[in-house]
Formats: sequence, structure tokens, C-alpha cells
Amino acid sequence: MYFAALLARTEDGWEASDTELDDVETLSDLADLAREAAADGADDTVLVFIEQEDAWFGVVRVDGEEDPRVFVSNAAVAARSSYGAMLTDELLGHDQDDEEDELDTLDLDGTEDGYEDEAAGAADEPDGGDPSDGAAPAGPLGESAILADLGVSERRLLALDGDALVTIADALGAAEVLEAVR
Repeated sequence: MYFAALLARTEDGWEASDTELDDVETLSDLADLAREAAADGADDTVLVFIEQEDAWFGVVRVDGEEDPRVFVSNAAVAARSSYGAMLTDELLGHDQDDEEDELDTLDLDGTEDGYEDEAAGAADEPDGGDPSDGAAPAGPLGESAILADLGVSERRLLALDGDALVTIADALGAAEVLEAVR
């Protein structure tokens, strides 16, 4: 189960709103959703928090019309979920329109053509999650200093686990508004 919330910085502090990600298919869609949440205009900072059952969390930061900045706490775990894959694919530079990626998602193992021996051998090979092979690495991915200017240092962000989004919101002075939408 996912939890997703938007935190928009205003003159009076942070405003939180929960959000449904059903219509979000790309990072660009997510950034547009965040910009719509900006209370005082397009130049506001909006944070998108996404969490999946304490397995991983992601923070997307949108500052006005700038490109979104992304941090994912555990890329390998996140890549196994739809919203996490959206973030990790963007960070790893996977092209959504790349034909090879589309074929990879079909999970063809050769057995459909009678090549069971080759498929069995390939299945026995370990997947080390080497980033050079396009796989999401185990551990953090993205811009770990994404919240440094807001009071959450890179070191602190990298050390978070469990209920990380509440800890981040607390450091931002937005814990109460986040809890109101949780």
C-alpha cells in the first residue's frame, strides 16, 4: 500500500494534502501535479512524498518551473513497484519509449519457443544489481542533498528508515500538517 502526500511551502509555513497517484504515469505528470498544488504561485517549493509500507520512500522536489529533483531511499526495492519504478527509471535514464525496455518488461525467458535449457541457465546467474547493466542498485538513488537547504542534511536523509516521511516533515516543521492527511 502506498502513501502519497504533497507539501507546499507557503508564506505561512507548509500546507499538506494527500494525493492519489492513479493518473500519474511519468515524473513529468508528478511534477505537474506538484505545481498545481503550489498555493502562492509557480515559484513555490512543493515536495511529493511517496512511501510504500516502510519498504522504501521517495521525495520529489519541484521548485517552480525547474526540473524535478528526486531521491529514493532504496532503489532496488522501489523498482519493483509501479511508482518506485517510475522514479528509478527516470534516475537511471531509462527511456520509456525504448523498444528493448518494452521487451524486457514482457519477461520472455525463451521457454515459449522450446529453449528451456538456455532459460534455466540464465535464471541461475545471480543479478548483482550492477547499475551499469541498467538495474536499480540496492540502497539510495538520486539527489541525497535534495532537502539540505530545508534543514534535512544529506547525511540525515541517508540514515532514515522506517517512518522516514514523518521524520522529514518534523525537521521541516510540517509534522502536524502531514499527520493531518495521513
